[in-house]
Amino acid sequence: MVLRPHQMRAVERVIKRAQDLNKRRGLIWHTQGSGKTYTMITVARRLIQDPMFQNPTVLMLVDRNELEQQLFMNLEAVGFGHAEVAQSKRHLQDLLRSDRRGLIVSTIHKFEGISANICNRTNVFVLVDEAHRSTGGDLGNYLMGALPRATYIGFTGTPIDRTAYGKGTFKVFGVDDPPHGYLDRYSIRESIADGTTIPLHYALAPNELRVDRDTLDREFLALTELEGVSDIEDINRVLDRAVTLKNMLKSPERMNRIAEFVARHFREKIQPMGYKAFLVAVDREACCRYKALLDEYLPADYSRVVISPAANDPPELRSHHLSEDEERRVREAFRKPDELPKILIVTEKLLTGFDAPILYCMYLDKPMRDHVLLQAIARVNRPYEDERGRRKPSGFVLDFVGIFDNLERALAFDSQDIQGVVEGLDVLKVRFQQLMEQGRREYLAIVKGRSGDKAVESVLEHFRDPEERDKFYRYFRELQEVYEILSPDEFLRPFLDEYRALSEIYQVLRSNYEARPIASLDFLKKTAALVQEHTHGYMVREPTMVYGLDVETLGRLAQEDAPDAVKVFNLLKAIRQIVEAQAAQQPYLISIGERAEAIVRAFEERQLNTQETLRQLVEGPVRELQEAEEIRKKTDLSPEAFAAFWLLRGEGIAANEDSARQIANVFNNFPYWRTSEQHEREVRKGIYRALIATGVADPVSFADRLLQVLGGSKR
Repeated sequence: MVLRPHQMRAVERVIKRAQDLNKRRGLIWHTQGSGKTYTMITVARRLIQDPMFQNPTVLMLVDRNELEQQLFMNLEAVGFGHAEVAQSKRHLQDLLRSDRRGLIVSTIHKFEGISANICNRTNVFVLVDEAHRSTGGDLGNYLMGALPRATYIGFTGTPIDRTAYGKGTFKVFGVDDPPHGYLDRYSIRESIADGTTIPLHYALAPNELRVDRDTLDREFLALTELEGVSDIEDINRVLDRAVTLKNMLKSPERMNRIAEFVARHFREKIQPMGYKAFLVAVDREACCRYKALLDEYLPADYSRVVISPAANDPPELRSHHLSEDEERRVREAFRKPDELPKILIVTEKLLTGFDAPILYCMYLDKPMRDHVLLQAIARVNRPYEDERGRRKPSGFVLDFVGIFDNLERALAFDSQDIQGVVEGLDVLKVRFQQLMEQGRREYLAIVKGRSGDKAVESVLEHFRDPEERDKFYRYFRELQEVYEILSPDEFLRPFLDEYRALSEIYQVLRSNYEARPIASLDFLKKTAALVQEHTHGYMVREPTMVYGLDVETLGRLAQEDAPDAVKVFNLLKAIRQIVEAQAAQQPYLISIGERAEAIVRAFEERQLNTQETLRQLVEGPVRELQEAEEIRKKTDLSPEAFAAFWLLRGEGIAANEDSARQIANVFNNFPYWRTSEQHEREVRKGIYRALIATGVADPVSFADRLLQVLGGSKR
C-alpha cells in the first residue's frame, strides 16, 4: 500500500498527536475520494507496530454495518493481519473488559448502554470514521465515558458545517487545533489539483421537469432542522412529511418524461463516452417505478434497482429485492466498463461508501443537502483511466430537483471549504470558447491557406521542438476533455470544423513524432468518433500510408512528389513498420531502425535541416535496408548468424560468414541466455572466441551490441 503525500502527512500528524499525553483529540478532514480509509488503516498499523505505544488497543469505528463490512474487506485486501470485528454490544464489552490488544472494528452503535470506565488505559486509540455524524448525542457520551483516557481521532470526508452541530464536532475533536480546528485538512480544491479526485460539473434539467421552487424551499431547503444534516435517514424522514413536494416528485407524468429524458441523454452523451450512471430517486417506490419506465426506452438489462429490503414490502418492491450475493454481483458488474448494468437506480444504498470509478453521471431526482449532498455527488468524482490511457475528464450531475439552482442554500459550509466543489456546464462553455480562440491564434494559423502535404509540412516543421509539441499536447488534452463533456450540444456547431482541424494536427504529430499508429492515438471517444467520420480533413491530412512492408516501398517513398519534411516522416514510418513487423525474424533490422531514429532525433533537435535529414535517411538506413535484403537472399545464414554478419560488416570486417555461423552455433548451444546468467556467460565466451580472428577492436562492446539486438527481437 503506497500512500499519497496528503495521506502520509496526516499519518505522521496523528502519530505525533498519539505521542502527546497532553492532547487527546484530533480531527482529520480529507475530502471524499482521497483515500481516507487507507489513511486510517495505516494509522492503525503504525500505532500497533510502534513499541512506543506498548501494545495498544486500536478501535476503528464506523456508523453503518455496510461500512463496517467494507472496512474489514479493505483490511484484508492490504494484508493487515488479524482484526477482531465486534459482533454485538456484549461482544464489544467482552473485548474491552478482557484487555484486548490490537485492532477492533465496530460500529459506534454497539457502544449504546456500555458501562462507564470499562477500560482506563491511556494506550487506547479510537479512530472514528465520518466523525461529523458518528459521535453526536448519547452515542458519543457512551463512547467517551467507556474509554475516558483514550485518544480520539476523528476522520471526515466532508468539511465541518457552520451550524451549531458542526461546531460541536470541532469541540469534540478539534479543540486542540486552533484556529481552523483540523489536525490535518485536504480540501476539495487540493484533491482536484493533485488529481486525487476529478472536477464535478452540473446542469439543471429543463424547467418543465423540475419541481416547483417555492414548494422545494418551503418543505425542504428552508427547514432549520435540516441545516448541517449528515444522515440520509434524517432527509428521508423530512421527505416523508413533505407531502406536496413528494407528490410532485412522484407525479406519473413527470416521472415518465424524466425517464424518457434520461434514456435519451444516456444514449447520446454518456454511453458514447463509455461510462455509467446513477439515477437517484426520492424513495424506494420511485426507484421501482423508474425501472419500469426506463425499460420502455432502454433495454431492460441496462438498469438495475439497488434498494434495502423491508419485510412488509408490496410485490412491486419485493420483485427488486436482491440477496447479498446478487447485490455483490451487481456491484462488481457495474464497476466493469464492458458489463451490464449501465445504470443503477438507488435512493439510499450506494450513496455512501461505494466506489466505482467508471461512474460518470448522476441523475439526481431526490432533494438532498449539506453533508448528504456532498457525499452523494462525490460518487462521481473518482478518477478513471482505461487500458489505452484515456481518462475520465470529470464527474457530472444532472439535477431534476433544482438543488443546484441555489447551491449556497444547499451547502451550509464555509465558502473556502467547498470552493470548486461543483461548477455549472456554462463555465465549461466559456472555457471551450477560450481554448478555441487560443487554438485559432496559435495553431490553426500554422496551416492557414495550406492543405494536404503543404499543411502537413508546416505542422511537422513548426513542432520540431519537443517542448512545443508537449505544450500543444497539454492544450489539446484539455480541449478534448471539455469537448467530451459538452458533446453533443448545439453550442459546439460553430466550432466543429476548427476543432476537427486541431484534431488533425494532433493526429499528424502523434503518428509521426511519437510513433503512435492511428488506432492507438489517445483521443477520447467522442473526438475519436468525430475524426473517424472525417478521415481525410480538408486542412491537414494524414501523410501517405504505407501499404507494402518491403524495401521497394522505401524507394518509392523517397521519390514521391511531396515536401521533404513529409518524405522524412513517411520514410521513418515505413522503416518503423518494417522493423516492427519483421525484427522478430530478422533481428539485424533493429540496428538499422535505431540509426533511422537517431537521424530524425537530430532533425528534431535542429542539428540537421530537412534536406540533410532526408539525404542521410536515403543514403543511410534506406540504402542499408536495400543492401541487406539483397545480401540476405543470397546467403543461407540463420537470423542470429545474419545479425552477427551484418554487425561485423558494419565494423568493416570482410569475409565473416564463418564467424557469423560460429556465433549462431553458440546461441543454439545455450538457448536460455536471456534468462540464465550461466548461459549468458557461455554465450559471451563463445562470441569472444569467434571474434579472435576477425580483427574486431573491442570484442566486449561488440558482444554487448549483438546481445542487445538479439534480445530486442524477442524471438
